Amino acid sequence: MASDAARLCDAVAQLNGKYGSRKSLSSLPASAQQIVEALGQFMDCVRYLNTRRSEAAILKLDSEAAVQDALFLMLRPWITDLTWENPTDKIAGRFAIKDFLSKSARVVIEAKYVRDAAHGKNLTKELHDDIENYRNHSHCRDLVFFVYDPDVFIPDRQALERQIVVNREYDGVPSSVAAQAG
Repeated sequence: MASDAARLCDAVAQLNGKYGSRKSLSSLPASAQQIVEALGQFMDCVRYLNTRRSEAAILKLDSEAAVQDALFLMLRPWITDLTWENPTDKIAGRFAIKDFLSKSARVVIEAKYVRDAAHGKNLTKELHDDIENYRNHSHCRDLVFFVYDPDVFIPDRQALERQIVVNREYDGVPSSVAAQAG
């Protein structure tokens, strides 16, 4: 994993060199939109690593944990207060573990790895459950989902996005949900 992490960091540096650094991502607290834009580079990083001349450069993203590790390495240089796997307060006797949290941006980032066709069909329910878990969290104004579906198990991505990516309001407090697919 350490060599995968080093290769991913190298890929991010290569992309920054190619496309220029994102001053807005490093000079301001990250916003949900900026995070979605950064996550839009994920597949470029994966493609870069997986088309290298050496087999050692192949990044194996075969689990949600592997996707989370790759995302953390991509986002941490820009979101300096990004923390991982932070449990929420108990709500109705249960709690959720946020994949990533930025208190300064008030953003929670949830990574999803679509593992099979059944998971792809039921992902909407899982995302709605996450939205309900985070809607009252004091440090979550915006929720960003990153959905990695390498085998295209989600039957209708556009329909999923229409259901999930909407601005909401809870007790007079605006909240948004954004998504980026990989």
